[in-house]
Amino acid sequence: MSALDALFKLLPEVPKPPRKLRLRERFFWTALILLIYLALGQVPLYGVRWTEQGYQPMLLLQVIMASRRGTLLELGIGPLVTAGIVWQLLVGSGIIELDLTTREGRRVFSGVQRLLTLLFGLAEALAYIWGGVYGQLSPLSQLLVLGQLMGVTVLVLLMDDMMEKGWGIGSAVSLFILVGVAQQVFWELFSPVGPVGDHLYVGVIPSLAYAALTYAATGNSTLLREVVLRRSRYPDLVGLISMAVFIVLLTYLESMRIEVPISAPRYGGVRARIPLKFLYVSNLPIILLSALVANLQIVGRAVWTRFNADNSNPWLNWFVMYNATTMEPLKQSLMYYLTAPRSLFALAQDPVHVVVYAAFVIGLSTIFAIIWVAATGLDPRGQAEQLVKAGLQIPGFRSSTKILEQVLRPYVWALTVVSGALVGAIAVVSDLLGTLGSGIGLLLAVGIALQYQQLLAREQLLEMHPAISRALGLR
Repeated sequence: MSALDALFKLLPEVPKPPRKLRLRERFFWTALILLIYLALGQVPLYGVRWTEQGYQPMLLLQVIMASRRGTLLELGIGPLVTAGIVWQLLVGSGIIELDLTTREGRRVFSGVQRLLTLLFGLAEALAYIWGGVYGQLSPLSQLLVLGQLMGVTVLVLLMDDMMEKGWGIGSAVSLFILVGVAQQVFWELFSPVGPVGDHLYVGVIPSLAYAALTYAATGNSTLLREVVLRRSRYPDLVGLISMAVFIVLLTYLESMRIEVPISAPRYGGVRARIPLKFLYVSNLPIILLSALVANLQIVGRAVWTRFNADNSNPWLNWFVMYNATTMEPLKQSLMYYLTAPRSLFALAQDPVHVVVYAAFVIGLSTIFAIIWVAATGLDPRGQAEQLVKAGLQIPGFRSSTKILEQVLRPYVWALTVVSGALVGAIAVVSDLLGTLGSGIGLLLAVGIALQYQQLLAREQLLEMHPAISRALGLR
């Protein structure tokens, strides 16, 4: 343990505030952290050609990892999120035994997670450089890019540490994802860049205005039809309408609860209900799936660039083949079927691709949901043990872990499978409809916005009524 202590002292860390900060002060630090994040996303990486087009960005991964292509924020919160997921799976599954109920256990958990964040940041940075994401770089440029990516990884880690320790409101991960989705939606709505492709602008609103003016002046409705459903991958009215529908649907799904009745004998048999979220695993399965697919695509791109650039290697063609001009994966390779079809036209052009991709995403999302629940103590046994420790029981049953586990099993596993499959289906449908911000991005944003609403209401209540804070031991 002494070796770990010495190592932890070398890791970057932010001290806790000397006192409980007022809500106004926490707003200030939150705004400052957000401004730094936005600034990082506008500064291009030094040593990389800004016009390099050799790598097609993955929108879903950029939304989830709050990253921005070609800038200092290239890795975003990817190392932090990946380290957190992997470490929580290792500890939650019991592969690594660590008692998180003790102060020492929590300190070790936090220290190892910070260490893993730096290691994953280094691994991802090296993968981007070696995989040819930035084209061919000189050894000096490679070192410069590596230094910039690692420096920003440390900065993002410190910003998250500040938020977690009470300087800000919520977590940096949630805040950055929410702002990233909002930026993406705003860009797809109002971007004035163009004309592009079909003679329309990138943004839906400028395209609609231009098409309407053209129709009024010439009577030609071609552009109006194009702006409804564009053959290119630019935003259209179908994507805008589906975004509005998804926001309403996801808000409803996030608020749905399955209630299990319980009672507390030690408090005179007071009856209550345990609310289990309908989206029991939330968006974690699709985050894991996206990270897996993104890593496969990065590896595939690196393998193709270095060993199969002319698509002549029969041993590698089954895995990855690219069109050297457009950098689109070719139909004969596995990488083609792991790439999301982002238009309704894809359904007519290649229905097999859509079916295979949908089966892959929904199936793997369901499997990841089951694995996550089993490994993190959210399974029926874990829930039953928590109820027994809290002195709770289900009316009509004695307080026994086995009995409670049997009662909870049909609820928990049914919700796990349904929510995992539903999240995967949302990802597939949103890709086909070209939903602004993507369905998963909206799922993340809606969930985070609801969490912030509850958090701000709680903080305001505690600040207005200090007696409640003292009663809860928060001051």
